[in-house]
Amino acid sequence: MPTTTAPRQTLIDLETQFWQAMVDENIGAATDLLAEPAMMVSSHGALQFDRTMYGKMAKEGPMVVTAFEFSDMQVVFPTDAMGILTYRVKQGVAPRGDKAQSTEQVMHDSSTWILADGQWQCVMHTETPVEDSMKVPTKH
Repeated sequence: MPTTTAPRQTLIDLETQFWQAMVDENIGAATDLLAEPAMMVSSHGALQFDRTMYGKMAKEGPMVVTAFEFSDMQVVFPTDAMGILTYRVKQGVAPRGDKAQSTEQVMHDSSTWILADGQWQCVMHTETPVEDSMKVPTKH
């Protein structure tokens, strides 16, 4: 019986690739990892989108991701063709065109990946801001 070590790491690697594509503003690399349609839930609401719509959001949105750091990564496989990741992410975000104004946010995120035609694709992503009471204090 195969272990879940390889699929687990595969999904962590794909999630990392997606985030790095956002930092690099590499829209093609990001859209290649998306199912079509895909969905997301954030503080802005719930949204279903296709790859073209994601590309437009990534290219024209008012904010960009400048950095990220994952922690507390958990991965489960409800089926052989579905994996769900949950994690905490410390992310830098900045107004488009002014990365020097980057600020840090801490979020709890989840992504659901499906195996379709031999390729893992992200079909659902959620993000929830961490309340101030849940943030780890920074040492000065």
